[in-house]
Amino acid sequence: MKRRLFLKSAMAGSAVVTAVGAGLLTPSAVFAASAKFKGLSNTAVSGAASAGAGSFKFKAPKIAENGAVVPVTVDASKMNGVSNIAFLVKKNSTPLAASFNLSGAVGFVSTRIKMGKTSDVDAIVTANGSMTKVTKNIKVTIGGCGG
Repeated sequence: MKRRLFLKSAMAGSAVVTAVGAGLLTPSAVFAASAKFKGLSNTAVSGAASAGAGSFKFKAPKIAENGAVVPVTVDASKMNGVSNIAFLVKKNSTPLAASFNLSGAVGFVSTRIKMGKTSDVDAIVTANGSMTKVTKNIKVTIGGCGG
């Protein structure tokens, strides 16, 4: 009896593995949502005005030794009504690296983002309903040899 149960379970398991390997069980709703999100993030970036001198500071290294932990900082404490600070990495498979909803008290965020390869990084600050951005190119190296 146990042998029969084992064989049925093995056959069912191999059928599921084969279906996953063939791509028959892909989460299409998730992939569709991801494509929709990429379109929305591209619209947000194109709708954001480039930041004028002194509006906010975006600090990031020119060369990142480890793409898994790239330190980035936005200081928008001189701006009033900051409601959101976001970081978009243009060449990542999912461009939105981080997004912070703020109460409007202090517009300052310091975090680490993940980058797959060298890319432009947009820091987008939403204040009083308008978006401003600063773009920096960050070079990702393996092993820290930034040549």
